[in-house]
Amino acid sequence: MSVSVWIVQLRKGLLEFCVLNLLSQGESYGYEIAQALKNLRTLDITESTLYPILTRLRKEGHLRVRAAPSSAGPPRRYYALTASGRQRVEEMNAYWQSLNVSIQQLIRGEMEVGSHETER
Repeated sequence: MSVSVWIVQLRKGLLEFCVLNLLSQGESYGYEIAQALKNLRTLDITESTLYPILTRLRKEGHLRVRAAPSSAGPPRRYYALTASGRQRVEEMNAYWQSLNVSIQQLIRGEMEVGSHETER
């Protein structure tokens, strides 16, 4: 089944939001993050999509990374929010709540459309 382009774009826009919210629950490593996000079936994330987001968030100062030994192979890279990351996720959550209220009003038909007269 082919996924509509608009769905792909919407998912891309939500990934950072979801990653930061997941990490607000505590430190995690890449594969574990990917698996948790895969449980959100409608998000349909892959590891090749996730790692560039983690890298960018680290470079922007929103995540810190530490390596730790793994019994299952090479060392794992654990990601955790920095103070900046916690502030970002709080701002994103506040905006999401506001956006969600507005969109629900729009869907329910509770928002007025402009009163432009039609041209004749």
